[in-house]
Order: sequence, then C-alpha cells, then structure tokens
Amino acid sequence: MKQFAELFAQLDGSTSTLSKLQALRSYFETAPAKDAAWAVYFLSGGKPKRTVPTRTLREVALQVSGLPDWLFEESYQAVGDLAETIAHVLPAAPNAVNTQGLAWWMLHRILPLRALPDEQRIEAVKACWNELTAAERFLFVKLVGGGFRVGVSKLLVTRALAQLSGLDAKVVATRMMGFADASNQPGAEQFLALIAAETANGSQAESGRTGQPLPFFLAHPLQEEPEILGDVADWLVEWKFDGIRGQVVKEGGQVWVWSRGEELVSEQFPELQTAFAHWPDGSILDGEILVWQGDSPAGFNALQGRLNRKVVSKKLMADAPVIFLAYDLLRLNGHNTVQSPQHERRQQLEAFHAAHSEQSQANGMPRFLLSELVKADNWTSLKVLREQSRVRGVEGFMLKHRHSHYGVGRTKADGLWWKWKIDPMTADCVLVYAQRGHGRRASLYTDYTFAVWETPPVNAAQAQEVAQAIAKGEKVEDTLARGLPRLVPFAKAYSGLTDEEFKEVDRVIRKHTVDKFGPVRTVVPVLVFELGFEAISRSTRHKSGVAVRFPRMLRIRHDKPLHEADHLAVLEALLPPENAV
Repeated sequence: MKQFAELFAQLDGSTSTLSKLQALRSYFETAPAKDAAWAVYFLSGGKPKRTVPTRTLREVALQVSGLPDWLFEESYQAVGDLAETIAHVLPAAPNAVNTQGLAWWMLHRILPLRALPDEQRIEAVKACWNELTAAERFLFVKLVGGGFRVGVSKLLVTRALAQLSGLDAKVVATRMMGFADASNQPGAEQFLALIAAETANGSQAESGRTGQPLPFFLAHPLQEEPEILGDVADWLVEWKFDGIRGQVVKEGGQVWVWSRGEELVSEQFPELQTAFAHWPDGSILDGEILVWQGDSPAGFNALQGRLNRKVVSKKLMADAPVIFLAYDLLRLNGHNTVQSPQHERRQQLEAFHAAHSEQSQANGMPRFLLSELVKADNWTSLKVLREQSRVRGVEGFMLKHRHSHYGVGRTKADGLWWKWKIDPMTADCVLVYAQRGHGRRASLYTDYTFAVWETPPVNAAQAQEVAQAIAKGEKVEDTLARGLPRLVPFAKAYSGLTDEEFKEVDRVIRKHTVDKFGPVRTVVPVLVFELGFEAISRSTRHKSGVAVRFPRMLRIRHDKPLHEADHLAVLEALLPPENAV
C-alpha cells in the first residue's frame, strides 16, 4: 500500500506527462506482479463496488478524530474532498507499520468489508486506519468509497508498460482490453501476460482470458470545412448514430458484448447474445447498440432504461427492442483484419452480414443491421444531406478514408476517421446551484445546475424580484403566490470553460451563495450561460419534463440580462417530433 500511495502522490502532484510516465515505469519495474496488476486495474479505469458507504466513513472519522459534526463539515467544505479531509483530521496512527502490498490490502482488508455487518465494518475500518499513514489513509478511503481518480490516462499506462516490456504499445493496448472490467479480479498472471514477450511466430502471449474485445478506434471531430479532406470519392461516409458504441465478440461458443468503456454489458442485452449465437467463433464486429422502432432508431433516452440492469425483463425487451448496427469487421475466423484497408473490411463486413443477418432475426425483428454508406458526388451534396440529421435521429456523418486501418484510440497516425457532427442545440440558461469539482478542481465550484424560466414572458423587474426572493430565502410557493415566474432546473454541466473562467464563476458563487445542503450551494441567479447539448428528449424523471444529452457550457453570457434567459417552451420546441406534445 505504501508503494502505491507514493505512486499516487507522484501522479497527482505533477502535470508533466514525462514525469508521470517515469513514475509509472519505475513502479511497474519494482512492484510485485500481484500489486502491479491491481495498479493497472485502477489506473486504467477499474472501479470495484463501494465497500463502505460514505456516511459510515464520515461517522467513523468523527468517532476517531473527536471533532464535533459542525467542525468536520466546515473542514470538508474547505477541503472539498472527503478522503483528504479524513486524512487531515485523524490523529497519527501509532502502529502505522504495515508493509503489506496493494493486492494484500484489496483481498484481505478492503473487499471483505462489503460483507460485514455495520458494527463490524466500523471496527474493521478503525483497525485499518490504525495501521496506515495519512497518505495511505487517504488512498484507503478513495478505494473503499469507490472514488479513486487520478490524472493519468489509460494511454499513459499503456505507454509505460510498453516501455517496460519492449513491446509495441498497440500490442499492450490490445492485451489490456477488458482488464478493468468490474467482473475481473486482477492477479499476478494477468499482469505478467500484459508484458510477456511475443512468441516466435509473432503472435501475442495468451492472457488466459476469453471473449476479449480489441481496442476501439476513435474519430477526431471535424471542425473545418470538409473540402480540406480532398476528393469525396476517397471517403466512406456513414450516418453517425447516438447509441452505445460496442463490440460483439463470438468466441468459445459464447457471445460477449462490450461497451466502448470496456464494460461487459452482455447481460443488459440478452437478445443480442441469443441472436448472434450462430456466428462463427473468432468473430469481432464493431458497431452501435440502438433501440430500434419500426425502421428507425429511437432516441438515447429510450436506450437508457436498458442500462446498468442485472436482469432485463421481457416487458422491457419488448418496449425497448435493441439492434446491433455494424460498422466494421475486426476479426474473421480468428484472424484480425484491423490492418486491412477500410474498403476491404467493408466488403468483408457486407459479406458477413449477408451470410448471417437472416438467422439473427427474432420474431421477425432484425437484430443485426448494416450501417448505410451514404453516396454523394461532392461535399456540397453531403452538406445538404447532413442538414437532415436531426429528422433522421442521427448526429451527422462519420468519414472514414478508404485506405485507413483500424487503429487504437484517437490517433491520427493509425488512419483517418472523422466525425462531422451537426452543430449542437443551444439554450441560454441561469446558474442556480453549484458543487465543487474533483481532482485539481476540488477547491473550486465547477459543477453547475442550470435553469430556464418556466413560462414567458419575463420582464426585467420580475427577474430582479425573483433574484431578491431567492437571496432572502423565500419559498417558491410564496414567490408564485405573488405572481412571479419560476426558474426550472433542467441540466447539469461541468465542462466548456477555461480555468480562468471557472475561477471567475467560483468568485461569483461564493459571493452569492444563500443556502447549503450537503455539498450543494444555492446561488442567487445573476449569471446567464449559453449551454450546448447534442439531443433533447422528454423525461418524467426531471421536474422540467425534459432531459438533454451531453450538456456543456459554450460561454458566459455577460451580455444577456437575467430576464432574457430562455423559457421552457424554447426547450420543448427542440424536442423531436415523436417526443413533442
């Protein structure tokens, strides 16, 4: 644990990519393989289930520190991070001499906490803290609370392992696929398989894991005019759908469905497992999982009900039927095709679809569809077609060069893929709530909730009265009784501003905070923002009645007064036809 805590401190305390890479390599060179396996798991995005509830950690910290509740809360508000707060307020441990590694702590102390009754869990946490230094306690709280984060990308971990092993980074990236899956428990053998030398015939060493996907190839956003890409005839053009990017793997007589986040989601889509059971072993296809209604995709909101479920009922499968829309063929009969040109892989994919699409149907519904190639003589014609994106329920175009290989991650060197998306929808809205950020933004309020006016029109005097009522803590029902309009929250966002802009907004939030509930501050409405989002749908889970997809702040509207922020009808007018009232 000490060695991993030192690595965490080095990674968290540096902004230099080179320094982080050196720290990672040094750790992997010296750490026992069983500890290194867990380190790779966490650093590449692994998130085991929380073993101790946050309230329990807080309760134990109060008992051990002897602090009154109000003082602990003030400390937490000042620090902005529970683990760091606990590490600061606990008295030094007299027995902090435990020399066991990360694997021992995970297997013998941290994971067993989940099964303990509350009273035993509290005593076990106290015992653990009594053996750890402040830095190790900080890390312990992060691991048991499910809040482990550090500023290291999976790509950097891959580079460190490639340097250590002398392997090509693409080989390491391929072996790492699925390594951080929640159902996986890392071990020494798995780590050694990551860095093992390739065999004499050039094939990679076996990891002992079956059904693994290949690294996903990601596209760059096209932010200039498409004419810079040259002749349109050199590109394969497909519609860009808003579903879940995934890979379907058929191996060992079993079908595995993986998300782009390297989560095994087979159980969430059992109909796909059944429909593709006849596929030949050694097949991997890349594509999109979509809820399909009639002959077109439903919105992402329809797909959301299928996610993160251990059991999917027959009713849910009937109400939200899914299909796999195939984009690419990555492995055929056990042989990878990723180094073949895009146009050849497309021909192979079309042949595969022709051979297996009919058997993939269930009760007359196709489960296996082929992404349509969009034909056009020039970029101008494609621009006209692209304007139909929202009517078609898509986000724009994917552009893939005919001769591009299927690469690893978002790297231009591996080939040319671009996503040519339509401009985002926008709304001018008001900041009403704020929370602290995470990591290097833990001391700033950077996570915001935005609202629009419930009904128009709103004049300047009314808007000021509403702001004054919120500043005085007046109840909403009293404000409404006075005939004043209401601000209705509809979205949360935490990205899009520069560091300086976040600092500017943080100062405004601190000056205009009128109430606190937990980590959230109620803010007097004084700032208007332009918010961008990719899609909007009707939602019964939100008071506003709508939900937006991928919201982000485009700019602070210093030029726009409070009463000119948009109202709910503006958002409802953006709803696709099937969701409009």
